[in-house]
Amino acid sequence: MTKTVIFGNSSSGKSTLAKHLASSDNIGHLDLDTVAWAPTSPPTRLLLADSQIEINRFLSKNDSWVIEGCYSDLLSLVVNKAEEVIFLNLPVATCIKNARLRPWEPHKYPSKEAQDANLDMLIDWISQYEMRTDTFSQQSHLSLFDNFEGKKKMYTSNV
Repeated sequence: MTKTVIFGNSSSGKSTLAKHLASSDNIGHLDLDTVAWAPTSPPTRLLLADSQIEINRFLSKNDSWVIEGCYSDLLSLVVNKAEEVIFLNLPVATCIKNARLRPWEPHKYPSKEAQDANLDMLIDWISQYEMRTDTFSQQSHLSLFDNFEGKKKMYTSNV
């Protein structure tokens, strides 16, 4: 059985790594973006309890899994069930470069053009990672990592 939580800044490679692990180990994969937001325009965060219902639904269907995202509030709901955490603590400049090279994410955007229209906002968001103190911040991710008592890895490069 494998139960892994992956977190880090936006565009740090969480989804890429999670997809690889899920595919190679044939296990469930949950991208927390899919349970964090209400389908509204503009998007708004779901209540934590509503996201937790969806997370619990995923957990009940999967004995082995990888869950990834940048939401420390949601990650804290599952980290105690994980066997391992992986913190992708890449430099902000690397995350910005990755964002510019990001392929279309159809589960988040209706088209590549819609995704690209959001790129400036995303880059601004990424650049604030080390300064923010919210659930998406490096500070919050470091706390999650430091407090985890199981197997853990921190990567500072995606090479």
